[in-house]
Amino acid sequence: MMSAGIDAGAATIKAVLLIDGKVTGSIVRPTGFDFSAAALQIYDDLLRQTGTEKAAVGAIGATGYGRDSISFATKRISEITAHAQGVYHLYPEVRGIIDIGGQDSKIIVVNDGKVVDFLMNDRCAAGTGKFLEHTARALELTVEDLGQIALSSKSPASINSMCTVFAESEVISLRAKGFSREDIAAGLVESIARRVAVMARQKGLYQDIALVGGVAKNAGIRVALEKELGVGLFVPPEPQITGAIGASLIAMR
Repeated sequence: MMSAGIDAGAATIKAVLLIDGKVTGSIVRPTGFDFSAAALQIYDDLLRQTGTEKAAVGAIGATGYGRDSISFATKRISEITAHAQGVYHLYPEVRGIIDIGGQDSKIIVVNDGKVVDFLMNDRCAAGTGKFLEHTARALELTVEDLGQIALSSKSPASINSMCTVFAESEVISLRAKGFSREDIAAGLVESIARRVAVMARQKGLYQDIALVGGVAKNAGIRVALEKELGVGLFVPPEPQITGAIGASLIAMR
């Protein structure tokens, strides 16, 4: 049984190929302007990467912001449902999912892979990859480097603003006061961790939690969130493809 899943997110597009429920190929890349063109290209590249003929793929699931633009999909699935199924496939014991992407952050409460409740922040960049991207720029760092150097801080700076514009100004002000990059970076990741932890507690998540999305690759965020929540987190080896995995599984059913 062969199926594919495409998660057309605002910042990145992800594609996976599953054979009998096992991931045999995956690609993650920037979405670009045109969702439809990006989906066609990533699907062709996925088939080429895995040496698969189009006719062999029994179903194609589409999810994410651009799912309606993927005309060749056999089924379209909400990203909340897709992530729930994808994470359940990897970690059946998980009861909650924190998904921090480029444009939004989501808290999903699940039970045996089914969505029980969710909370979504998609009106503000606070607690998202975009917040990290802008504030990292003020430190002249990449997002990846920001997370790494935050781990070496002994005295994190206090970042009070969760507005991206004001936080960027606050970072510049802290630099002028002589704070180190490490301490400012640690303050930034801790501010995101606090914001996301508040959302998780609002939905009653205290244990058996998975962290997915592009920001899950940021070591500093992961450590700060585990500290804030007081629990270890389940983090997939490739945390950006859980939505695509879920879409693929649902489409095949």
